[in-house]
Amino acid sequence: MLTAKGLFQEIIDNDDSFRLFCSIAASGEAQGGWENGRIAALVAPGMRDMAPKIVRHGADEDKHGRIFNALLKKRGLEPVPVPPETDYTMLLERRGIGLAHDKLRRDEPLTEEDIVVYLAHSRVTEQRAADQMIMLVKYFGDHPELGKAIRMIDNDETNHLSYCHEELLRLNYEGHGRLIQRTLRESALVEIQVYRDVSLAVMSHMGRILRWPKAKATALAAGIHGMYAWERAAGWHKMVDLRMPERRDALGVPPPEAGGGPTAPIPAF
Repeated sequence: MLTAKGLFQEIIDNDDSFRLFCSIAASGEAQGGWENGRIAALVAPGMRDMAPKIVRHGADEDKHGRIFNALLKKRGLEPVPVPPETDYTMLLERRGIGLAHDKLRRDEPLTEEDIVVYLAHSRVTEQRAADQMIMLVKYFGDHPELGKAIRMIDNDETNHLSYCHEELLRLNYEGHGRLIQRTLRESALVEIQVYRDVSLAVMSHMGRILRWPKAKATALAAGIHGMYAWERAAGWHKMVDLRMPERRDALGVPPPEAGGGPTAPIPAF
C-alpha cells in the first residue's frame, strides 16, 4: 500500500533521491530568501514598519536552505542542479504569482499594492508549507537524522503563516479587502496547478532514480491528479480564508541574522 510515510522513507534511504530532494528544497528556500530580502529593501515608504518582519521571514528561509545543505553534507553529498520542471518558485513567478523578479531587481520603491500582493501570495504558499511540515513532523519528527531539522522548520512555518494572517487582516481593515481577496483567490487557483505539476515532475525523477515499477508510478500520478481535483473543487478555500492566529506578532522579534524569502514547499508524496 502506498503511503506518504513509506514513499518519503524510500526517498531518504537512497542517497541519490535524498540528494535531489534536499537540492530542490534548498534551492527554493534560497530563492525565497532573496525575494524577501529585496522586498524588505524596497518596501513601500508608508509600510517601512513591516521591513523587520519581512527580513525575519527571509532570514528563516535562508536558514532552511542551510539546513537542507547541512543534511546533504552530513551524508557526504553535494547538491545537484534543480530540474526546471521541479522549480516551484520559478514556475509560480512565470504564472504571474507574487512579485516579478524584474521588479525586485530594480532599485525602485514598491507600492502598497505590491506589498499586499506579496503577503497574499505568501499566505497561500505558507499554507502549503505548513501543511507539509505537519505531515513530516507526524511521521518523522523523531527521526534521528531529520527530526530536529523538521521540527525547527515546522515551527518557523507556523510563524510565517501566522504573520501572513495577521498582516493581511490589518491591511483588510485599512481598506485593501477587495485586492486581498482577489489576489488570494487567483494565487490559490494557480498554486494548486503549479503544485500538481511540480509534484508530478518530482515523482517522475524519483521514480527513475528508485526504479519504481510502472504500476507504482501510475498509481502515484493518479493520486496527485486526484488531490488536484479535490483542491480545484473545494480544497483551495483553505488557502484564502483569514483568521486571527493564536501566535500574535510571530515575526516581531529580531532574527539571528538577516536574509529574506517566502517558502518553497516540499513537493507532495
